[in-house]
Amino acid sequence: MSTEAKFGTNVAINGSRLWDSLMEMAKIGATPKGGVCRLALTDLDKQSRDLFVRWCEDAGCTITVDAIGNIFARRPGRNNALPPILMGSHLDSQPTGGKFDGVYGVLAGLEVVRTLNDLNYQTEAPIEVVAWTNEEGSRFAPAMVASGVFAGTFDLEYGLSRKDLDGKTMGEELARIGYAGDAPIRGRDLGAYFEAHIEQGPILEAEDKTIGVVTDCQGQRWYEVTFTGQEAHAGPTPMSRRRDALLGAARVVDAVNRIGLEHAPLACATVGLMQIHPNSRNVIPGRVFFTVDFRHPDDAVLAEMDAKLRNAVTRVAQEIGLETEFEQIWYYAPVKFDAGCVDAVRGAVAELGYSNRDMVSGAGHDACYLARVTPTSMIFIPCVDGISHNEIEHAHPEWCEAGCNVLLRAVVAKADAT
Repeated sequence: MSTEAKFGTNVAINGSRLWDSLMEMAKIGATPKGGVCRLALTDLDKQSRDLFVRWCEDAGCTITVDAIGNIFARRPGRNNALPPILMGSHLDSQPTGGKFDGVYGVLAGLEVVRTLNDLNYQTEAPIEVVAWTNEEGSRFAPAMVASGVFAGTFDLEYGLSRKDLDGKTMGEELARIGYAGDAPIRGRDLGAYFEAHIEQGPILEAEDKTIGVVTDCQGQRWYEVTFTGQEAHAGPTPMSRRRDALLGAARVVDAVNRIGLEHAPLACATVGLMQIHPNSRNVIPGRVFFTVDFRHPDDAVLAEMDAKLRNAVTRVAQEIGLETEFEQIWYYAPVKFDAGCVDAVRGAVAELGYSNRDMVSGAGHDACYLARVTPTSMIFIPCVDGISHNEIEHAHPEWCEAGCNVLLRAVVAKADAT
């Protein structure tokens, strides 16, 4: 039976309640420009977790937290022996993050639970809302590490040992904020996973589409590079005798940009973090650490970009006389989402009559790792001007409501199909 037959065409989530929850959560770590800064496992992240847990308990959910800090809020079904249908995303943000990235998927999941409570509707299988730890990878690299541990891509020791720039580990910070849980990380059967998210790009808004039906997610490679030269006085040292580590880094930054352009329009290539030592205006830099982020939906092209980067780093180091440390710290191949889950999203969109289009996600999401262990898909809604990872990130209330309506119907369709 379709969800339309069960609910009728007029049943919808409470858009005002969803919006109020988003705005209330956005007060935690609010920034002057209207965004949020809730880095993973900080005190502000703890506050957002505490609020989410309280809201879920108020909605009648049972809370469990696993050893990597992932939070699961469970609403029972008619047959609790069936594997649950998961929905969620993350609560942590970038240093200059927005109100919607990640948190929208978590609170949309909570709103699905609240709506089912309002309807007094019990799904056949249980459903769960999950908030994954450290999706952003801003404080602890790599990104999506906790969903990666959950999916078996990383082991628990690896996840807990990730360090921030101050040397603090994820394990230490989980314990400090009280979210080092004891629930098993693996060994659970799952029925499916759905993640609602802002697009983080301009396509939906530009094409006046309400919903993106996400069919695939492009692959990523993250690198850390250190060039070591020789510190020297900026005045007496002739240009021809310098071993300038920053000059080497600058040449590689240019090479990274060229590699991205050579594989346009689908490739993305970014240097987003750089640390210069000793960082003094009259000292030639002796050491520079920087990161590289490559993305492409074709794994063969991603491998070609990898080879070009390695060649550029080697060539630049030889030209200037630099020592090099080069490490690929993270890689995952392009992901194709489950056809059945994609169809559940398409069916919901069709019932509701929303304009839509198929999409490949340009960003990484926890769904990419979940796809390795359970049928998975994503639902995109527009964001204004495609801007994300920015304090001015914005999504209109009607977009948020529409995506949550699709999530409601897709989740119920899967939970009742078992």
